Amino acid sequence: MKLQIIQPQLFDKYLLKFPNILKLKFDLLKDAELSTDTFSFYTSVASVFSSKIEGENIELDSYIKHKRDGIAFLPDYTKKIDDLYNAYTFAKTNLLNQNNVSIVHQLLTKNILPVAHQGTYRTQNMYVASDDGKIEYVATLPQLVSEEMEKFYADLELILNTETSIEETFYYAAMIHLVFVKIHPWNDGNGRTARLLEKWFLAQKLGGKAWFVQSEKYYYQNHQTYYSNIRILGLEYDELDYSKSIPFLSMLANSVV
Repeated sequence: MKLQIIQPQLFDKYLLKFPNILKLKFDLLKDAELSTDTFSFYTSVASVFSSKIEGENIELDSYIKHKRDGIAFLPDYTKKIDDLYNAYTFAKTNLLNQNNVSIVHQLLTKNILPVAHQGTYRTQNMYVASDDGKIEYVATLPQLVSEEMEKFYADLELILNTETSIEETFYYAAMIHLVFVKIHPWNDGNGRTARLLEKWFLAQKLGGKAWFVQSEKYYYQNHQTYYSNIRILGLEYDELDYSKSIPFLSMLANSVV
């Protein structure tokens, strides 16, 4: 498999961390009793915790009461999480490809970005800043975003069409998440999109059981480590060192095992 931007070379090292256990744990996953024909508990978990990573003030119990039982809350409390829930729901019944990723971004940024910026690549410089005002990461230049994303989608299609073991599937899902975040193609919603992409890739490869993986919750519960593992690759996009990405790549599998 000849990939342009997604990194395959760390897989053997990655595999040493999960000998024979990943498939056993994955096969044990099942839906929650709270789920119904019109409500998915694990989609709620994903939407709530992916949003909490981005600083949204929402609690899972309250959101379940809102989504499953129709209990009313102020719209500002639930609307962004509802948008992300709708994006996950769309992904469950649609193929993972460039056009549908754009649609997902439109759905999840309905109450975050102006319509003109939903599903559209950014045209401004992008950096990630720490709470104390330090620049932690400078994303790819805006004039290079389209080119980098073309490589990303070409690699994604190739991996989707290549038979992979469950360990390879988890490895590439996490790598897709990481590479997408590092490109940072949107004005906002990059983290939410990347975490959804990761799960979407798993589901397309491994079936619907993948939607029961509680990766977003795991990332939130370990969000300082999550961000630290993203940061250690480097400050500038052109100087990223993917040889340091094993700690991040391992987090998805750790959410299962």
